[in-house]
Amino acid sequence: MHFQWYPGHMTKARRQMQEDMKLIDLVIELVDARIPLSSRNPDIDQLGKQKARIILMNKADLASPQQTEQWSSYFKERGCFVVKLDARTKAGMKNINNVIMEACKEKMERDRRRGIKNRPVRAMVVGIPNVGKSTFINTFAGKACTKTGNKPGVTKGKQWIRLNKNVELLDTPGILWPKFDDQRVGLYLALIGSIKDEILNIDELSLELIQILRENYPGILTGRYEVLEEQEPAGILKEIAQNRNCIKKGNELDYSKAAALVIEEFRSGKLGKITLEFPEGQKKAEKNNA
Repeated sequence: MHFQWYPGHMTKARRQMQEDMKLIDLVIELVDARIPLSSRNPDIDQLGKQKARIILMNKADLASPQQTEQWSSYFKERGCFVVKLDARTKAGMKNINNVIMEACKEKMERDRRRGIKNRPVRAMVVGIPNVGKSTFINTFAGKACTKTGNKPGVTKGKQWIRLNKNVELLDTPGILWPKFDDQRVGLYLALIGSIKDEILNIDELSLELIQILRENYPGILTGRYEVLEEQEPAGILKEIAQNRNCIKKGNELDYSKAAALVIEEFRSGKLGKITLEFPEGQKKAEKNNA
């Protein structure tokens, strides 16, 4: 299964982001806590390399708390400030103002030395599609400043939002990058909903998810769907279709309905707190490439 999705508007958005970097002091990057590395656009590191950096691990309520803690340490070791949060329920939001002030401490001291007072920190909010940027901004601002939607591509253009006398945010559209060198990254992005479902084969996607769950979270599928996990993913999907009464005309099993059910229940957290990629594997890969 090949994954790629890079509509024309993303090229334009990337150029605009490059231009806007000159105006800002801080890059606030949202990642999905279930795939903290794969949900980072590698272009952001290049574009924002001279700026202070905060990583917000959003949707932490859906991820394994233990793995989220390890990923938080991983990013801090690489010079980023990190906040774990769930923008929908406001969990973790109260820490963000203090972290912004801490991340921009040097910049504010420079301003003071030059006699510049009360200039707000200007922060660019970046992230891939469907990672929760608009929800975060609306929650942070305490009002609806941007459109939100549980699908990629809702934010179309940039907009400045004055949060308080200390902070201004620049919202940007969610952008991916032109080519996934590792198709595993594309798979993870498809699973969390950052690639449009309409261009995906949901049946195949569900089989990939079932395999990941069998390997890393044994017992979860049995507990939720009463299936035998000691069989191939296709056999598990068949049992899920039977047990959840996914039937189409002619009294045949509706595999597509069962597949969509598994994907939806993973995305909504009904299968439990699941992280798909692990920091130990990434550290090993970095050591081998060093």
